[in-house]
This record gives sequence, C-alpha cells and structure tokens, in this order.
Amino acid sequence: MSAPAVRRTRAKRGSGDLLREEIVVAAKRLLAEADRADDVPMRAVADAVGVTTPSIYLHFADKQELLGAVVADVFGELDAAMVEAAAEETTPLGRLRAFGLAYVRFALDHPEHYRLAMLEPCPKPNIEIDEVLHSSAFSHMQSTVEECVAAGIFRGEPRAITFEMWAAAHGVAALMIAKPYLPFGTAEDFADRTLCAAAIGHAVRALVGDDPTPDAMTEWLGQQRS
Repeated sequence: MSAPAVRRTRAKRGSGDLLREEIVVAAKRLLAEADRADDVPMRAVADAVGVTTPSIYLHFADKQELLGAVVADVFGELDAAMVEAAAEETTPLGRLRAFGLAYVRFALDHPEHYRLAMLEPCPKPNIEIDEVLHSSAFSHMQSTVEECVAAGIFRGEPRAITFEMWAAAHGVAALMIAKPYLPFGTAEDFADRTLCAAAIGHAVRALVGDDPTPDAMTEWLGQQRS
C-alpha cells in the first residue's frame, strides 16, 4: 500500500503569498518532468505541495490560471539569463547576439516550460499579446534593436525588426526542441550562425534598398565582390 500524501499544517495568517509561490514552484517542477501539461493534474500539484486540491483553487481559479503563473515565472528566469549573458557586451550587435543565444539556451534547458509559454495555443490571445510585448525578453531585444537603428546598423521600424530577430531565435529553439535528432551540429554553433545570418541580412538589406528583389540582391553582391 502506498504511503498517504503528506499534508502541511494549517498556514499562518498572512502566508497565502508564500503558499501561492510554493504551488507555482511545484507546478513548474512537475511540468519539467512531464511530456505535456495535460499530464500534470491539479491533484498532483496539490500532493507535491502537501495541501488539498481545493486549497489550490483558493489561489488559482483554474489550471489555466496556474499555468499562466508558471509562464510568468519562466519569463522572469529568462529575463535574468538574458541580462547576465549580455552584462559584459559593449556594442549593440554584441548585446543582440548575447540575448539571442541566451534565449535559445534557456529554451533548450527548459523545453516543456518553453513549449507551454511559446508553442501551445493561446486561450486568451489579447492578454497574451500584451504579456509578450511587455515581457522583459522582448523589451531587451527591442531596446537593443533601437540602438542598432540609431547607430545606422539597421534601418527600419524597430518593433518589426525585433520580431524578425526574435523569430530567428524562436525558430532555432522550437526546431531543436521538436526535432532534436536532426543533424544541426552543436546547439550553440547552430544558433549563432542563424542569429548572425538574420542580423547581417538585415544590415545588408538596409544597404541594398527597401524590399530588394532577388535580382537586385544578386547584382549588389556581385558589385561588392568585384
């Protein structure tokens, strides 16, 4: 017979925030060990914390709200990782590269959390749009793109360019999570080459002209090589 779940003693008055944090931490750990979010029922989270399932609902209206809190916590960790990675960079392109590589590393180190945050269908798109656009990860990349525009490295609307740089980082992360058996080479090298290609491509596009055709790009490259 399996041992009964350990139950915690009644929480002290004013400790609700602490219990809420414990619930988020437990859910995040269980999600990291699971194949899908559907494999982590609320009862499992309650057992991991040592409370009854109804106690979870005192802090979260439903599982979707709990998962939202987990995603917010994950974005906080991603923010810290990106800041640390770019701390010693002194140029805008250096920071953009560091941010992108840190983003990919974090996603690969936390595949289920990343899948939940960035690859699952969004049940509340308007709220999700606001959360993503105001997330630290997006803000770091956009502020650095703005520096690149100010320095003349890129030309164009910063938010649009940020989406393109983010798409490069997200594409690497999503592809390596979904198809890890493909011959990418090392994750770091693959990510670096892809991010570098996206940044250089944008810088060159600014030199060739707005919306260059393949023929115009080929002609321009020929002129540079002659």
